[in-house]
Amino acid sequence: MNPVKDIACPDAPAYKPLQIIHADDSLLVLNKPSGLLSVPGRGEDKQDCLSRRVQSLYPDALVVHRLDMATSGLMLMARGAAMQRAMNQLFERREVHKRYVALVDGRLAPAPTADGWGLIDLPIAVDWPRRPLRIIDAAGKPSQTRWRSLAFDEAANFTRVELEPITGRSHQLRVHLLALGHPILGDALYAPDTVQVRSPRLLLHACALRLLHPATGAQLSFESPPDF
Repeated sequence: MNPVKDIACPDAPAYKPLQIIHADDSLLVLNKPSGLLSVPGRGEDKQDCLSRRVQSLYPDALVVHRLDMATSGLMLMARGAAMQRAMNQLFERREVHKRYVALVDGRLAPAPTADGWGLIDLPIAVDWPRRPLRIIDAAGKPSQTRWRSLAFDEAANFTRVELEPITGRSHQLRVHLLALGHPILGDALYAPDTVQVRSPRLLLHACALRLLHPATGAQLSFESPPDF
């Protein structure tokens, strides 16, 4: 699907223009570039973000979920408070289905299942001495990620992996892949230096979204292929 609009920001030339993949009276689907915050952060240097850029065109646009600054790909916003509540309920009921693609260090062998999908079921907690980092901790919140190995590049020593988060914890995909022993290339927070330097950005992209339209009930499905 072609983007409805591209939004450029003259004050941030290093960022690619934002692509609005879909827009209607209820919701927006955006393609966030890596390196851009989803919402404002603390400090004057962290005020440029996806939500503010979108609100310059759609003043009623409200956030319903976030992507990490380093993650690229598809993200939803609601049009108005009532629709924000409806979409929050979809997320709470796990009726918004998301899929990601990542490149991870080393050879991640396919899961030994009939369909090739494995499950990471490891609780995640805040690493308080190093917050905002997260860790695997038995006292943490239940966290589940489905994963599937797509291809191994022997020459470059990485595996292309497809991911489906069942829960939505902060840094969940990054922490779960690290727990498998296969950190994401370019991950400045969790990967060792030898893996971090293999890419100038985090190679994690939200590539697909599927949900029922909260106003019409129509099935919505969006895709955004990664540029890696």
